[in-house]
Amino acid sequence: MKLTIRYFASVREQLGVSQEIVYIDASELTVDCLRDRLASRDERTAEALRAGRPLRTAVNQEMVAETFIVREDSEIAFFPPVTGG
Repeated sequence: MKLTIRYFASVREQLGVSQEIVYIDASELTVDCLRDRLASRDERTAEALRAGRPLRTAVNQEMVAETFIVREDSEIAFFPPVTGG
């Protein structure tokens, strides 16, 4: 399936890219599984998307849980939680 992945804030800075299109050999998968697959690509992505790092996720511009199922042609955004100050 074809997915558009967007990265924001410190995740974007770590990866040096704000958006990419990826092709995953699956008809659907959870956000958590997608994050693991992306993180397994290389060391820099592994650090940016590591399992212990708190990240928020939106699919098609709606906030979702890690168990949300992603389908073909979705836009997935990863970003750190917003803090006030």
